[in-house]
Amino acid sequence: MTTQSPLANRMRPRSLKEFQGQRHLVGEGKILRELIQGDKIPSLLFWGPPGTGKTTLARIIANETKANFNQISAINAGVKDIRDVVERAEKDKRLGEKTILFIDEIHRFNKAQQDAFLPSVENGTMILIGATTENPSFKVNNALLSRCRTFVLESLTEEELLAILNQALKDKDKGIGNRQLKITKKNKEYLVKLSNGDARTMLNALELAVDLTNNLPPLKKRRLKGDFRKKKSPSSPSLRKREDKCITKKNIEQALQKSNLLYDRAGDEHYNIISAFHKSMRGGDENATLYWMNRMLAGGEDPLYIARRIIRFASEDIGLANSLALPQATAAYDACRFIGMPECGVNLAQAAVYMAKSKKSIALYEAYENVMEDIKRTGNLPVPLHIRNAPTKLMGDLGYGKDYKYTPKASKRENAQQEFLPAELKNKKWIKLVGSK
Repeated sequence: MTTQSPLANRMRPRSLKEFQGQRHLVGEGKILRELIQGDKIPSLLFWGPPGTGKTTLARIIANETKANFNQISAINAGVKDIRDVVERAEKDKRLGEKTILFIDEIHRFNKAQQDAFLPSVENGTMILIGATTENPSFKVNNALLSRCRTFVLESLTEEELLAILNQALKDKDKGIGNRQLKITKKNKEYLVKLSNGDARTMLNALELAVDLTNNLPPLKKRRLKGDFRKKKSPSSPSLRKREDKCITKKNIEQALQKSNLLYDRAGDEHYNIISAFHKSMRGGDENATLYWMNRMLAGGEDPLYIARRIIRFASEDIGLANSLALPQATAAYDACRFIGMPECGVNLAQAAVYMAKSKKSIALYEAYENVMEDIKRTGNLPVPLHIRNAPTKLMGDLGYGKDYKYTPKASKRENAQQEFLPAELKNKKWIKLVGSK
């Protein structure tokens, strides 16, 4: 790997030991680690946000299982590319070699393209590993989905990102350890927070910030008076030289093309503004709602984060008072995902104002919370026998389903007498359809 390749590519881990994140999958004793170490890898789908290690994990699997690794991208590959890989895999199989085909952005393949490698997956000619940022339930053919094990990858934590960042700063072969640059702990944390769980975004920004630091114009030499030299003013060349070798907050902002001047995603202002946004919708003030929403967008907030908050609001603060609020909110999320910023801003505005002007009810929210409290208090109460399913004779003999009244055919009196809760919670009422305004 040449030093001309991007830093994110150079720093790509080559073994599970070097890999950061996804401990729920590759930690000691976890399922994916066990499959890799046992060389029993099935066809897989990795579903998760960008920069979380999907491609890296696929390469590690190929390395540690001694398989031939082929990678194609669904963005620019066609059926012919797939057939070429399949042909090579068939030849390799005859030689006793395994093939892993990694397909990035697999959700971009249409049905015909996905069908092209289905037989090879089914007969074991190759192991398929697909990566997607979209829900595979909607984007991958059912026939292919049923033959793959789906693993959900999570955004990297700040601690994991910081470990990756420190390694890139220290490594003199693959990283930037030989560039003799400094970065303060505070600016490291700032870069990590703005990277939003995405290691690739962070390393790309770091690399650009380094270039911005190194490309500063040379300082002009000038003669200094003795008294000026003694004071060592901040503009002194000796101090300026050290500053020029530091990656600054401004370098980071320029590299990410984001600014925290209006809205600091990493600090108290983040929570202050999202609270103001939520309370403005709750209070029915559409103008304040738009103002606080736009403050977040102007400060570089992820529109999908705002959309998620609106979805939560639709059920928490509106709930049963308006059944159209949740579809409106989820439609705004989809719009943001499809077209991105800045175009999706108006879709968010539509949803947010709709929430602000809608009737409000917290009956459903309160009922949900109260049910959870009762579950914690009462524990695992048994299901009443009469509403248990009885698919076998033994279960029927044990009383499963006995005396159950089939609701569509039962009389109103029979329905009223039939109890669906455990005996300890008989006649318990959580939903109170009042309080709408």
